[in-house]
Amino acid sequence: MRFQDAARDARAVVYAGIQADPLVGQAAELLAGATFAQRVLARAVMNGETTDAAAWRATFPGLFGSGSGDPAERARSEAILVASLAVAERGEQVRSQFRGAIVEELTARLLARRVGADAVRRERRVLFDGVRAEIHPYDVTVERTGAAEVFDCKWGARGINADVLHQLDDARIHAADEGEALSVALVVFDAARSCSVRLAAQTAPQEGTAIATLEFLDTLAERHA
Repeated sequence: MRFQDAARDARAVVYAGIQADPLVGQAAELLAGATFAQRVLARAVMNGETTDAAAWRATFPGLFGSGSGDPAERARSEAILVASLAVAERGEQVRSQFRGAIVEELTARLLARRVGADAVRRERRVLFDGVRAEIHPYDVTVERTGAAEVFDCKWGARGINADVLHQLDDARIHAADEGEALSVALVVFDAARSCSVRLAAQTAPQEGTAIATLEFLDTLAERHA
């Protein structure tokens, strides 16, 4: 088992520009230290239904009201709202790309807390002897001898499909065939219930694939026993 950089095709070049946009890093850094409620706020705002900041403050009074607790947390909520509105105000296609890039960057930052930044890579393929390489790279990988991990990142539960589940499970199986340990997981910036409903409709293998939903993103940063 070995890792390889993804091909630099036209799509990858365009997406790399979005990944490098300062807004992506800013939003990911805010969300890495956010509460569950603040992450729900970000998801709701970035979906782009309205860009009325006052309406969002009224929708989430527990984050913005005078009785919402720690002033530092209110300030973080305000910063998350501003960054999320900046994403929501983009065109529909660009907004979708920004949201995906933010989830990937958030995943990478949380994983780096557990394994160190040097072990975390982006847009990498996993190669196995005698097995045709997958066309699409994994969004985030943790590359450590004997403890490698691969992650596909999705903005919403609708991104979970048979192709994704098969790719993850196949990688896990091929690694085991080579005597290697490879953990595979989905990171979905959506509610666990939405993901459960989506997974229940899939017939592709999923038992060996971990999933980190909106409620459990911080588990990515937690050291395993």
